[in-house]
Amino acid sequence: MRQYLTVKKFPWPWSRRDDGQNESSPLIPKLGAAKAEDEELGHVDRKFQTGTPSDQIHNSPTGTRPHYSYSLIDYFLKYFLFLCNLIFTVLGLVVLGLGIWGLVSKESFAQEKIGSIGTDPMLILLTLGFLLTLLCLTGCVGALRENCCLLKLFSAIVLVLITIQVLFAIVAYIMQDQIEGYLRSGMLAAIAGYQDDLDLRFITDEIQLGLQCCGADTYRDWELNVYYNCSAPGVLACGVPATCCVDPLENGTVWNSQCGVGAQLLDEFTAQSVIFLAGCLGGISRWIKQHESLIGTVAVIVVGVQILAVFVTTRLMESIRWHKAHA
Repeated sequence: MRQYLTVKKFPWPWSRRDDGQNESSPLIPKLGAAKAEDEELGHVDRKFQTGTPSDQIHNSPTGTRPHYSYSLIDYFLKYFLFLCNLIFTVLGLVVLGLGIWGLVSKESFAQEKIGSIGTDPMLILLTLGFLLTLLCLTGCVGALRENCCLLKLFSAIVLVLITIQVLFAIVAYIMQDQIEGYLRSGMLAAIAGYQDDLDLRFITDEIQLGLQCCGADTYRDWELNVYYNCSAPGVLACGVPATCCVDPLENGTVWNSQCGVGAQLLDEFTAQSVIFLAGCLGGISRWIKQHESLIGTVAVIVVGVQILAVFVTTRLMESIRWHKAHA
């Protein structure tokens, strides 16, 4: 009987009873440890609620990150910047195409003309179109792809442009006399090359027609041109272009290209009924004074748009960084 009791008390695995359930079972906690577990759970809950977003992600029961969606303002800034830069990219391509077309049509890349290509006005259109296209394409792709590097480059270049424009306005206001001298030299150079460069001819004709003027300071400046000089052998000798004429249209319909022939031989009293005597520099000064408010308004709008572009770009970059950090 005693041997049986000894065998009976041996803890066989298949005959183990759940008498220690109150001590070791994970489903039924100890009665004395219930309060401690409640306090521990409360501490964990408070830590989960007051922790950082990254702590909340790690302490989340499912292990998934919370979803942060873009707001309506973020989408507006992104596509507003994209569309504006897209429009100016197309404009830059048009200007670039005009510059290339002008150089090709005049055969400026020919061997005999390649030396003077640096003074070609079409080169200004070519450079302006290329820089505008490159700048706006950077902002366009940066906004669409949410690329902070391209957006930084775009905003930095715009800030540099704003600085250059402000400095140029200050220098232009301070150095008005020197700028007038540069304009005079430029117009005299355009008069000297009037027949040899189609672009210079077009610009000079538009200025003389628009401002109703002739020459830089006076109509006699056309003596600098080898074709309109009084010692020239051609029919244009001692004359001026038709765009200097008071009435260049014969019978109001036909363009009279010979209306300025011999105008330099006339005295001023007689010549004033045929051509404009005043030079174009005075006309440019008068036009600037008459349109000072318009020029100032346009300048403020241009700079304001550039400042707005920098602000929108900065705001978009902040939004992109925040969403990438919490994605």
